[in-house]
Amino acid sequence: MPTLDMQTSDSSGAPVAADSAGKRVLLAEPRGYCAGVDRAVETVERALEKHGAPVYVRHEIVHNKHVVDTLTNKGVVFVHEADEVPEGAMVVFSAHGVAPSVHDLAADRGLRVIDATCPLVSKVHNEAKRFARDGYDILLIGHAGHEEVIGIIGEAPDDVQLVDGLDAVDSVTVRDESKVVWLSQTTLSVDETMQTVVKLRERFPSLQDPPSDDICYATQNRQTAVKAMAPECELVIVVGSKNSSNSNRLVEVALDAGAHAAHLVDYAEDIDPSWLEPAGGEVQTIGVTSGASVPEILVRGVLERLAEHGYGTVYPVATANETLVFALPREIRPDRR
Repeated sequence: MPTLDMQTSDSSGAPVAADSAGKRVLLAEPRGYCAGVDRAVETVERALEKHGAPVYVRHEIVHNKHVVDTLTNKGVVFVHEADEVPEGAMVVFSAHGVAPSVHDLAADRGLRVIDATCPLVSKVHNEAKRFARDGYDILLIGHAGHEEVIGIIGEAPDDVQLVDGLDAVDSVTVRDESKVVWLSQTTLSVDETMQTVVKLRERFPSLQDPPSDDICYATQNRQTAVKAMAPECELVIVVGSKNSSNSNRLVEVALDAGAHAAHLVDYAEDIDPSWLEPAGGEVQTIGVTSGASVPEILVRGVLERLAEHGYGTVYPVATANETLVFALPREIRPDRR
């Protein structure tokens, strides 16, 4: 087993730079599970403990291969739609949220529903409903086909238009330019989202902002930590699955912030040794972070694999301290009696 030498960062949380010669790893903090993911995964685990297998889950509970495979081995059955769940059975809705039509289908089939939607996603749903009631055109910045986006649009399909990046801005049409608001998917790049907002506002000067940030605190914090360490890194490794929006955004943020290269991996075994010795010579500084749906055990595996290649000295790069915890859905909360 390789030895990991965990160093300390300075009081500002900035990376230790020129005075730290030799191979090293800069480890982003915060990283990994956010409060919404932690709540969703624990919801499924508690449902298994309380009711036994099988527990049905509509779509992946969170976008992480390891988490999904682990829960499958414990007796969770993942389905695409609620009509695949036997009538009267229990179903958990994933952290990404669902459209009202999905709740209606579950009710028609007599399903026992546990809704594990992240409260920050629920906030965007509620905003969409409120602005639709008030007669606004809602411009939803997000990625086409993402489960979270599908659920939000489902709240007010006649009032919500998807704006998938800068190129989509020119095709937006609204009924009343004085009543336009933008909302966003919670897992986007902060910088790219604001670029889209700027372009939208050029077309619609009265464009209204959401009541509070829609991009969640965890997404923003993880991107900030990557920005802090990326300029010193020849390579950044982001632990996360390919279908994880926030994990993919971390790769993009690392490259935009100055990392020479950045790659997404599910497991330590996915690290290509050639990344450590590019054409310019051996990599000295590697940044490591993980998406908001990634358990810490996968990050430890990456650190151990890097230590095998001589990167055993690890410097934390801390830019925020997360303490937020969400209450579990009432259906599976512990009995206070």
